Amino acid sequence: ILYMTSKWLAPILPYLAVWVGLFLFKSAWGALIGFHIAIVVALLWLRSAPPIRILIKPAPWKSIVLNGLLCSLGGVGLYFLWDILGVAVTLGAQLQHLGISGLRWFWLIAYFSLVNPFVEEYFWRGALGSNALFPYGGDLVYAGYHVMVVWNMARPHAILLMLLSLVFAGWLWRQIYRRDGSLLAPALGHMAADLSILLAVFIKVG
Repeated sequence: ILYMTSKWLAPILPYLAVWVGLFLFKSAWGALIGFHIAIVVALLWLRSAPPIRILIKPAPWKSIVLNGLLCSLGGVGLYFLWDILGVAVTLGAQLQHLGISGLRWFWLIAYFSLVNPFVEEYFWRGALGSNALFPYGGDLVYAGYHVMVVWNMARPHAILLMLLSLVFAGWLWRQIYRRDGSLLAPALGHMAADLSILLAVFIKVG
């Protein structure tokens, strides 16, 4: 019972870190680094995370390729549906206000694409995951903090679509991990999603 309670309370710290970074300090980097530090603290608190080697454990190449291609559609869709999604015309200014401009774009894209996917997959699917075949509360918890990230950056219907897409992604990555016993394919798919989305935003407003 204590473990299950800890498992459901663990996401509070990462949520709080994102909120503090974005809304108090107005810093994208503050939110991102704080998010990762909070995840490390939560993992130490849980003391029940799986071996970190599951992040690089070999996985079927079909899982890696198909998952990567599917997840890269996130950025492609964002680019071509930009106006339909109602992305705020002030997005560029909002990102500058959060400290994302110039060369900082390069460092953000590199760090967010190369580091964040492995941190998130190990936390959300590895430490906090479930073998449930159907979507469960943890998938929504994973998706939910992204709402803070894009708040006021798009119309409500776009934020809702993003939320549903991320619930699906969380569910999909859990199923791949459950089947393969490896987080390599989910992490690389997550990487493809993050990279394609950031590149789409950079091309549009960077």
